[in-house]
Amino acid sequence: MGAQGQWHFWIDRGGTFTDVIGRDPEGRVHALKVLSENPGAYEDAALEGIRRLLGLGSVDAIPSGGIATVKMGTTVATNALLERKGEPTVLVITKGLKDQLEIGYQARPDIFAKKIIKPEMLYTRVLEANERVRADGTVETPLDVAELRGDLERARADGMGAVAIVLMHAYAFPEHERQAAALARDLGFTQISVSHEISPLIKIVGRGDTTVADAYLSPILRRYVEKVAGALSSPSPRPRGEGRGEGQQQTTAPASAAHTNPLPAEAGRGETGPKILFMASSGGLKSAGLFQGRDAILSGPAGGIVGMVETARIAGFDRVIGFDMGGTSTDVSHFAGEYERAFETEVAGVRLRVPMMRIHTVAAGGGSILTYDGTRFRVGPDSAGANPGPKCYRRGGPLTVTDANVMVGKLSGSFFPRIFGPDRTESLDEEAVRSAFADLAAEIGDGRTPEEVADGFLRIAVENMANAIKKISVQRGYDVTEYALNCFGSAGGQHACLIADTLGMERVLIHPLSGLLSAYGMGLASIRASREQSVESPLDAASMQDVEALSEKLSADVSAEVAAEGVSAGEITTTVNLHLRYEGTDTALPIRMAGPDEMRAEFERQHRQRFGFVSPEKRVFIAAVEVEAVGGGASAEQEPCFSPPPGGEGSGVGGTPPSDVLDSPPPPTHPPPGGGVDP
Repeated sequence: MGAQGQWHFWIDRGGTFTDVIGRDPEGRVHALKVLSENPGAYEDAALEGIRRLLGLGSVDAIPSGGIATVKMGTTVATNALLERKGEPTVLVITKGLKDQLEIGYQARPDIFAKKIIKPEMLYTRVLEANERVRADGTVETPLDVAELRGDLERARADGMGAVAIVLMHAYAFPEHERQAAALARDLGFTQISVSHEISPLIKIVGRGDTTVADAYLSPILRRYVEKVAGALSSPSPRPRGEGRGEGQQQTTAPASAAHTNPLPAEAGRGETGPKILFMASSGGLKSAGLFQGRDAILSGPAGGIVGMVETARIAGFDRVIGFDMGGTSTDVSHFAGEYERAFETEVAGVRLRVPMMRIHTVAAGGGSILTYDGTRFRVGPDSAGANPGPKCYRRGGPLTVTDANVMVGKLSGSFFPRIFGPDRTESLDEEAVRSAFADLAAEIGDGRTPEEVADGFLRIAVENMANAIKKISVQRGYDVTEYALNCFGSAGGQHACLIADTLGMERVLIHPLSGLLSAYGMGLASIRASREQSVESPLDAASMQDVEALSEKLSADVSAEVAAEGVSAGEITTTVNLHLRYEGTDTALPIRMAGPDEMRAEFERQHRQRFGFVSPEKRVFIAAVEVEAVGGGASAEQEPCFSPPPGGEGSGVGGTPPSDVLDSPPPPTHPPPGGGVDP
């Protein structure tokens, strides 16, 4: 039942479609799918979805008292990063290193390229701080506060409002960064991100890029959060304008160390409005007051992995490949008992050192554009998006993967609502698709029929997606034939069997809400908090004493953050992983904390699986400690009652299940014998 007669909303805003699932006061689930961009029809897709499920018009006020929680995944930060439309940012870095982040690791992705195109830097101006700290944390040159104040004053006078503070070896001695943050706060900077709190790990390039990205994206994210909160009549507190406690004036004293200033239990909730939670890239929910730019890069896809894992568990599968094919791209993921996270990722040329769900993305979605260059077929990477969309959407769009499925008969306009065309009263334009493929077949001129041309494009798309799955499974030492393929996303069902055949997989799992599983995952996700800290010590009994003390401190911090969200202590569980690597190497593997001998044995087992060898003669080092607290999650085993959507755009655009599917029984509690496709 809904809390005190209230609704709960779970929302995933994708590049093409925004999925909205609402749970009404009687506990019935309503599914809705709207275009992420529909100029002239509505301003924001997430708010439009909420209004439609509540039976409101596009400009009607939302009665906040009737909503208990809103859980969202958003692409706002991702789009700002890709399009370089973030906040103008000042970078403060140790003197002599002003070009360090631009130089990066001197990587040459295309070694034969004659024209090198570097990614655009996120920061607008660089200020060099006259200070220096050694690797062991001892101060060689104290921070010149007066000089830095003058530089920051000039930047603020020029209208700069965001600052990223990245000083050498700040993870070992953060005091200089704290002093710089205090200066920026006094001068009125509205967004202050400090590296020892955003990413307290060794390696200044990754730590610096992550801090700059946080400062660059957080103001954009904050404005969107405030917009949603305002529309829900929820005067939610602004997301903190600095990295985990540094910078802005607060009602409590600033934290004395990283991550030690939890928000009150009602953070993210207005006096009368709903509690607003956002999905972080790590797969956990965060209140609006804790949701930072660094957390939001893979916000939507992370919800899909949670939904994929939880629905697979109830169906009896403990080893699953996630296949999430949407309108713009396809995300694939691997699960073998524990969520897999990457701690160093590159997105749009920016190196990020924060925990993110390990997801591999390829530019092959329902909206991927099909082209013929005179010699070969190509699928993507460009997408038609929601506007103009595929050719069949009656907006003058190009041929896409969706059109290819229309051409071969996998998609029929009779199953789509009549929402296309200028008056939004027409179905898919199948005739335009047939005509376009006939013209393309004539251009190719090798005798193939339009259907064969469309099938050729589909085979290329399938091969691209199958190769992506191999990259996260076979290339990492896993036998993909022993896994189930959990297929979701609006376009996933159209290609699931072809993908399974290509990979030799025998089982495909399709949940009744597979077309909206990322949104469903928002509702099933737990509240999570995590901390990481560099250690760089050998794996032995002496080092373990310090590591255990550090892990206890970090465990208290993350438990307090989750408890501040209203989760009782009995519901909170914490896990501690140590990232281990061989001495002289750069690749660390996360191992659950235990005794030194047990951890070395598990490290070598995983190392052999991943790389095919071990080096028993080498010492093993502890690179970092990672602690996570989890609590307050829903259960997928409580299968809800489904209800068909209330007509309009959400009646089935791109894959919303029709009522006869929504009323079907839940998945079985064990895999059916003999393989095949599970319901």
